Amino acid sequence: MRTRIVWALIILQFLLGLGAALGGGLLVLAPDGHFLQMPLDMLRTTPFATFLLPGILLFTMVGLYPLAVAYSLFARPAWSWPDRINPFKTIEWAWAASLAAGVVVIVWICVQMILLGAVAFAHVLYLGWGIAIIVLTLAPTVRQSYIRTT
Repeated sequence: MRTRIVWALIILQFLLGLGAALGGGLLVLAPDGHFLQMPLDMLRTTPFATFLLPGILLFTMVGLYPLAVAYSLFARPAWSWPDRINPFKTIEWAWAASLAAGVVVIVWICVQMILLGAVAFAHVLYLGWGIAIIVLTLAPTVRQSYIRTT
């Protein structure tokens, strides 16, 4: 039985991944930013000439990764390969992956704010989203839900 906090975490991971996969995918499809009405001039303070590489990173790291985490928190697949990099051997790897996803979105947003030299509402929103993922992942009931039983 999943608690409300576990469900909230799964939903936050899923929505984060869905939004980033869509946004990143649109940036890959239109590296000039026109699908998202983002002018290339936004990149003048960054090392990027187009949105292609940021789009690929957004799609994979902030999109596909949280989607995989949401699936793993929900379905708890019996995959053993992620345990090779799980630093928390007494807790299922999906829990550790959730914690990492929160850190990834925070790092993504902080780097974005630094490179762009600006802070927008979306930055604050996603910074809070990453913090919420970390807080929920660290909640005792969530952690307890993913403690290994064998």
